[in-house]
Amino acid sequence: MEFNETTMVERVIQWSNINSGSFNVLGLERLSAALTHTFSELECEGDVLSLPPIDQVNSQGISTKVDLGPMLRFWKRLQAPLQILLVGHMDTVFPLDQPFQQAKFKNDTIIVGPGVTDMKGGLCVMFEALKAFEKSKHKDKVGWEVLINPDEEIGSLASAPFLAERAKSHHLALLFEPAMDEQGTLAGERKGSGKFTLVVKGKAAHAGRDFHLGKNAICGLAELVLGIDQLNGQREGVTLNVGQIEGGVAVNVVPSLAIAKLDIRTQSVEDESWARTQIESIIKEVQKQREIKIDLMGQFGRKPKKLSGKTLALYELVQKISTSLGQPLSWKPSGGCCDGNNLSEAGLPNIDTLGVCGGKIHSDEEYLLVKSLTTRANLTYTLLTHLSEHGF
Repeated sequence: MEFNETTMVERVIQWSNINSGSFNVLGLERLSAALTHTFSELECEGDVLSLPPIDQVNSQGISTKVDLGPMLRFWKRLQAPLQILLVGHMDTVFPLDQPFQQAKFKNDTIIVGPGVTDMKGGLCVMFEALKAFEKSKHKDKVGWEVLINPDEEIGSLASAPFLAERAKSHHLALLFEPAMDEQGTLAGERKGSGKFTLVVKGKAAHAGRDFHLGKNAICGLAELVLGIDQLNGQREGVTLNVGQIEGGVAVNVVPSLAIAKLDIRTQSVEDESWARTQIESIIKEVQKQREIKIDLMGQFGRKPKKLSGKTLALYELVQKISTSLGQPLSWKPSGGCCDGNNLSEAGLPNIDTLGVCGGKIHSDEEYLLVKSLTTRANLTYTLLTHLSEHGF
């Protein structure tokens, strides 16, 4: 199948130039409108869903409700024998105040821009593959549903229940996260993840006159962070990363508040209880020694994704199809996680890296290989036509 590379490039650049950071509700609404306009070409039914606000710890260490952007749903032929769920996300990791805001050509073969690869390029691949599939002769044997959420980059906290519910109505899922590398390698098994916030409360005092009366929250947090960091390497497959930290109001004040945000990756469900137990033990010790209060907030939101049964069969089918197209693909484990983890936990076989090829995602050097737009669209189109003819 031939795909128009120029049109796809223009679409990706247009979408990438709309800032859609996870907490930029106005930007997500703008992108939602643009996506709705594009997907309407498929002559499908559609809906814009409002998600509930999520809990976030603010700079005062207080859990507050934060609003999110809309979630999109498109569908066609929900009574067909084979039902396929296609999933993507519209949010990126780039807030409005970051300089990296516009997509541009680096050269004739590469585009650099926010979300060009993760995953506005993937959304373009999804749309073009469906558009081509709707012209195929066996399309009536397949019903499809598209879900595009606004909160994947922050763990799909609000959209996860809806993803799990819709998973019940489908036989398999295709997700359009970017490939692992420029060669198009797929992500196989994935780690699980948890996101936590540590809130340390001490006692403020004048740093000169009443230093002895203060309880330094930053120093307490520093001990806590170092203790948590030393857990790395103690259990195979478990990593703990302190990714954000803040605290203090002035240099001449003993700080009464300090906050750190923690990302934990797990290889098994049992790792969750181990990590919690270890962190709680460190908290107890620091609290005792420093006479401060420490709260641990957050949760493990995604379970590890394993490759077995129908999920492995789906990977093997994609490998067979890619080989027939002259671009054989393989897969390898990933420390990253995505909505493929959520759908796997819900029991739905899925392959989650059918998006574009590129690299340096989540950085101000994120890039997309232009040629992968058409090759990956053709891969998904060929997969859909194969499933419509032979089933799964």
